[in-house]
Amino acid sequence: MQGCCSSPARMNILIIKTSSLGDVVHALPVLEYLREVVPDARIDWVIDEAFEDLVAGHPALHAVRVAALRRWKRHFVSGATWRELAAFLSSLRATNYNLVFDLQGNAKSALICVAARSPRKIGFARENLQERIAALATDEGVPFDASDVHAVQRYLRVVATPFGVEPDAVRQQPRIATSTADEVTADKALGDSTGPWLLFHGGSSWRSKLWFDAGWIELGRALLEQLPTAAVLLSWGGAEERARAEGIATALGPRARLLPRLGLKPLTAVLGRCALAVAPDTGPLHLAAAAGTATVSIYRCTDGRRNGPFGPRHAIVQAPLDCSACWRGTCVRDAVCACSITPEAVLAAALPLLRLAGGARV
Repeated sequence: MQGCCSSPARMNILIIKTSSLGDVVHALPVLEYLREVVPDARIDWVIDEAFEDLVAGHPALHAVRVAALRRWKRHFVSGATWRELAAFLSSLRATNYNLVFDLQGNAKSALICVAARSPRKIGFARENLQERIAALATDEGVPFDASDVHAVQRYLRVVATPFGVEPDAVRQQPRIATSTADEVTADKALGDSTGPWLLFHGGSSWRSKLWFDAGWIELGRALLEQLPTAAVLLSWGGAEERARAEGIATALGPRARLLPRLGLKPLTAVLGRCALAVAPDTGPLHLAAAAGTATVSIYRCTDGRRNGPFGPRHAIVQAPLDCSACWRGTCVRDAVCACSITPEAVLAAALPLLRLAGGARV
């Protein structure tokens, strides 16, 4: 690695990581790392407006620069879009940065990287970019070590490049700041029950990530038997997810109930009070990890080794099929793949985590 580039003057650092929910959460440990190696640095973060709440209020950040990339793309010919874009770029260029890290690696992040003022811009090596054109925007492309399997490790590898201090991905965990109002909302959502709470989130925008309803029901019954005072909470997004969650809650009986629909930070506050969260590869899973909650994640079409929550308090159950981690949104083997992950396998992953928390009986 190169030597540390810090100086007596205050360092200005820009992180470009605009989306999506899970990827932003995986990038959050870079803030803990930077606070250790350059504690006095000013750190700014560029993020899409849809995910602003994930970084807003983080104690390590000086400013959150919100780019409405998805909305601007939908309304590209609008005069309002061009005015907003001009204002964003003007604000961005008002600061001279010592370092810019592009942790997105696509054409949109490359445009932001080019616009930012900095003598040193660092991103992924060309072979690891989402879109290889992004290599034109950076001065240095960082290759991954063989040990950098997980996204957290890869983001830390890029950010550690100028400092010569090896990152510790286990110690530098994600963190999302919640407010008093978020905690009050969580109190209301949990009601009078005392827990322990087990959160199930069965939804995803990808059908090929979903688990089967009978599996959720069998798992819930087994966990409630192990934990006589526990309650299962079911979170959801759209109407279809709510209908599935209601059906699972009804089958589990009075110790299971549906949560109201919650925003990112109130849901994070709820998750922070749970003993365990179980979910496929979807946003609430990664919020649970950022809240410090133990998780069991169900992985089918994506790769849990790279995309799952990182660290010793997280268990990943990957579909055992030879075509697992196929990255297909739909598949003719959908039902076979979903059922290849058994309730027994998910329970076996959950029980050691619950024992560590002092909850399970066996």
